[in-house]
This record gives sequence, structure tokens and C-alpha cells, in this order.
Amino acid sequence: MDKRSLIADLRVKRADERTAAGNLLEHAKRSKRGLTTSEETRFDAHESEIRALNDRIDELSAQVEADDAAADMAKRYAPAPSGNPTESRNSHMTTSARITSEPSTYSREGRNSYFLDLARVAQTGDRDARARLERNDAEQRALNTTNGSGGEFVPPAWVVDEYVRYARPHRTFADLVTTNPLPAGVDIVNIPKVSGGTATAVQSTQNTAVQNTDMTTTSIASSVFTVAGGQVISLQMLEQSPIRTDEVILSDLAADYAKQLDTLYLTGSGAAGQPTGILTLAGTNAVTWSGTALTGATSLYNAVASAISKIWSTRFAAPTAIVMHPRRFAWMLAQVDGTNRPIIVPAQGSAFNAPGLLGPSLNAEGPVGVFAGLPVFLDPNIPTNKGVGSDEDRIVVLKADDVFAWEGNVKAEAFPQTYANQLSLFLRLYNYSSFQAARYPSSISVISGTGLNLTV
Repeated sequence: MDKRSLIADLRVKRADERTAAGNLLEHAKRSKRGLTTSEETRFDAHESEIRALNDRIDELSAQVEADDAAADMAKRYAPAPSGNPTESRNSHMTTSARITSEPSTYSREGRNSYFLDLARVAQTGDRDARARLERNDAEQRALNTTNGSGGEFVPPAWVVDEYVRYARPHRTFADLVTTNPLPAGVDIVNIPKVSGGTATAVQSTQNTAVQNTDMTTTSIASSVFTVAGGQVISLQMLEQSPIRTDEVILSDLAADYAKQLDTLYLTGSGAAGQPTGILTLAGTNAVTWSGTALTGATSLYNAVASAISKIWSTRFAAPTAIVMHPRRFAWMLAQVDGTNRPIIVPAQGSAFNAPGLLGPSLNAEGPVGVFAGLPVFLDPNIPTNKGVGSDEDRIVVLKADDVFAWEGNVKAEAFPQTYANQLSLFLRLYNYSSFQAARYPSSISVISGTGLNLTV
């Protein structure tokens, strides 16, 4: 299927998603009410799918436009039909061109290698490679050909159309919090904080002094930390592999970066260059849950209600999300009440009096449903080795927009230095970030206890 046909199919899917979302709103409007919790979950899922389809359509449309521009350019600058070299040269010399659109230099469909161009510029100052790097305006971002360490990517192209990516969890929690661009030229981010407020009181009699209490302030600081990784790769593999080996390595490094960042936001120790994660942060609300196989479902609901109550009572605001490990939600799916009805029921079933709802899609990560009135997000980076027996996970109830993070632009680079004598390159990916959950520790409730070792 060509790109134009694919775009047409995606537009049909987008129209279907918009119709489904519109039907939900129209049904609620006819009933003179707002969306129910299950309808909101389904509406959000449709909206998320529409955004994803928009992004893919825009991406493919840009590629089609670039392909058309490239084809037009090639046609305009092709040698003269007569084959007269002089005529061809004169055509190139006298024709003036202004490029308004061109294909992405390092796109998936392209033939250029980003890392190889970096190496050529570093080694020989290759002008064409430098021009490609400058045109692309790209951010600046031990394998060999032995089977088992990368050699699987060297066979002919017809057997490597697709490769099996290494499975990693994504960055569910990191994408929930409030993320801002990391300011340039700083290694610590400081946030002013009001530690003691003003006060008011009844004026005892007229013309007497009113209450006057000075506000006290402080600040909280979060250090900028670095997440980085690298890979040594042979030039033979980079130059001779029939697939985009640098894309394979770059995507794998980027995937692990996302996993590591999310893990640091959750469990960072606050030492050895790490930020203080929400599970190690002092001052959060603690809730203990010691459920059993028989009483777990009911008592867990009570524990989540207690976690919500503590945020209500100390932050004076409502939490926005529950974050848990996939194994915890899987255990919840297996629970039934006293009449063997499931505690978590599908949202499509118009459940009555259900403690929790399973969303329109069964995601392994990210949004998965609703429990105790809050959206549930699954994050496999939540540890499962906590507690006395090193077998407990944790459940986090929080007001996610109270948690701040700052993140720079991921950079990737290639270096021939120190590897020139073995015809290798060192590929490097890194980024800077800062994380601050201590603005309002009372916005976070952490549920722990022996009940969190129950699994299915």
C-alpha cells in the first residue's frame, strides 16, 4: 500500500473515531446530563486515538510532499535527453532553484545514515555529510558482525524487513507529571515556597489593630541529573548492513532512556546523582494495606479511599490519578464480591455499583480504567521487591499536576576517537533532567503493606 492510500485509510479511521466520540456527547446531550465516568473514559480513548491518527497523517503527508518535491527536483535536474554532457552541464549552471520542501534527510525511508555522516565529518570533514547534517537541523544525538552481538542485522535485506525490538516498559509516570523545558545554563532548579502563611482574625473592637502575621518563605531545590548510554559499533556493520543499523541502536537507546527516566522519577534515591523519587520522598501520606486473599478486594478499596482522604485533608485538593504495577491491576481483575461478581467490570457493560471499571482497551501500560472514581495508570517500573519479604509492589494516589519535572532535548552523537585503530565508532545518547516532587508532599499517598504481595 502506497503512502497516499495509507493516508486515505487513516482518514477513514479518524472519521470513525470522531463519530464515536460525537455519539457519546450527543447521547449525553439528549439525556440532558454530562458524561458518565465510563463514557468519559471511552471519550478520552477516542480523543487519544484521534490525536495519534492526526500525528501519523501529518507525518505521512509531509513525506508525500517531500517525495513529490524530490521527484520534481530530480526531473528538473536530470541529464538532457540527447546525452550531450555540455548541454547537461549548462542546464545545471544556468538553472536557478529555490527548495521550498525536501524529504527528511534521515527519515526511515531515506538512504542516509545520521551516525555515518557524523563520523565522516569528524574524520574527513566531508562537505556533503556536513550539508546533510545542517539541512536536517538535527539535534546532536561493542557491536560487530558476530552472531549474538549484532550480526543478526547483516544478512540480506529480504530477511531483515522487520527486527524484533527488545521489550521495555515505557514512561507512564513521567508523562503524567507537569513537565517543562529544562532551562539552559543551570545545574540546580530552585522553586520558592511559602512555608508559613499570613493570618486573619476577628477584630475585637472597632479602631483596634487587625491581625498581622508575617508570611515565611523558603525554597526547594532539585539538581539537574544526566541519563546517558552508548554503544560501540563497527564501521563495517554501519556501512554494509542492509538496514538502518543506527536507527535500530538509536531507538533502543531512546527506549531505555525513557525507562530509566521513569524509574528515577519513581524510586530515585536522592544520592549519587539521582533525583528523589516519589517513593523515597519524605512527608508523603502513608497508607498500610494488609489485605488477604479473602478480604483483599474490599479492604483495598478502603485503603484507596483512605489515600484519597489524606490528600483531601492535607492538600485540600483532589487527587487526579492512581498509579500501580500491572500485576496489581491484574490481581484486581481476578477479585469478586460475595456473590461472585467481578470487582472490576468492563466499561462497555454499563456496570451498576461497580468499584472499578475496565477501560475500553486492555492496555499493558498507561490508562487502563477507573477505580474509586480515579483513572488508573499502569506502570511496570513500579518496584515489586519492597517490604519485609522483598515481594511487595506499591500503589500511588496523587495529584499529578503538583509534581514538577524539567527535561531537555535528547541528544545523540558519534565519535571515532580512540576506536579508529579498530574501525569502530562510539554512538552516544544522553539528556538532562530535573525532578521535584516536594512542592506538595501531601499531594502524594503511597499504599504499602503485606497485601501488595498478592498475585494471580
